[in-house]
Amino acid sequence: MKIKRRTALAVGGLLTSLTLTACGGGSEGGGELAGSWEEIVAAAEDEGEVTIYSTHAPDNLELLKKAFEKKYPDIELTYVRGTDADILPKVEVENETGRGAADVHMTTDAGWIDRSLEADYSVDVVGPSFDEEAYDRAASVMEDKWFLTSATIFGMAWNTDKYPQGLKTPEDALAPELNGKIGVSNPAGIPTYVDMYRRIDVDFGENYVERLAEAKPRVYQSAVAIGQAIASGEIWASPVVGTTVLTEKDAGAPIGFGVPEKPFGVPWYSHVLASAPHTNAAQVLADFLVTPEGQAAISADYIPVLPDVEGTGIPGTDVLAQEVDLPDPDTLDQESVNAYQAEWEDLFLG
Repeated sequence: MKIKRRTALAVGGLLTSLTLTACGGGSEGGGELAGSWEEIVAAAEDEGEVTIYSTHAPDNLELLKKAFEKKYPDIELTYVRGTDADILPKVEVENETGRGAADVHMTTDAGWIDRSLEADYSVDVVGPSFDEEAYDRAASVMEDKWFLTSATIFGMAWNTDKYPQGLKTPEDALAPELNGKIGVSNPAGIPTYVDMYRRIDVDFGENYVERLAEAKPRVYQSAVAIGQAIASGEIWASPVVGTTVLTEKDAGAPIGFGVPEKPFGVPWYSHVLASAPHTNAAQVLADFLVTPEGQAAISADYIPVLPDVEGTGIPGTDVLAQEVDLPDPDTLDQESVNAYQAEWEDLFLG
């Protein structure tokens, strides 16, 4: 089965979308969805709070909180940041029990997204911003539920004080002087990283992952942690770092960053949970995420879903998140992910 970027049927208007929402299955959540968009916003303000679970960068989630609460001062946004290994079990339990804590969930796990479409974890999104021409609904929304929110590519980064010559290609990260001084992410419980290692093993050169392991890298739980370690000088470089390092660089950290010829990229998708305790506020937050204000926050130094949003994107390019594909979910079933994890641990952890 090919990537299930199963574009939405053309739900042209709010009324149709609301009808589909009412017919959706899954947990009932915390209340009824109001009628018009104006009524939904008013009901959301009465609910007064909304919670998002996300694997996105903590700095961007804090920006999102500030921007959302500026526009909707009567709704408090709480974010819970973690890896997919942390968050996905919470979402599953909340859905199974019908006692949700989260309202909106954001992930990069293509396999889980695909499976969730069969499990009624989500309700349809109904906000007007999903139908804005610049958002390109047909390319950005799957089955009226999962919506493209942001994307990143993984580049090469180095500490300019510790390693001023920098990295020009991924091969440079394997230089003998960097043995023990580079960082990699542990793919445990994170299929996106499994996909990344599979991809770079092809795109970065023959047996790249095996040779990377021989360089005795330090192992971190996320690309965010690697960026912070490079900024502090704990390690000197990495061939696969998220663009969060650009935020560290903007803050004055001695960071160099470059994009390889064949970079690994990954999109974030979000959905409104069927078990959401704040039914209307969840829809308002979902809509806000794809507005210019929402994108300026969640996609700061990341790849946006809208063009011409100041502070977003990769310098020197105009690539949008719609151009970064999800991996094929059929390659990320639990059995193959577990098998790769065991292989990876043999290589990197001995």
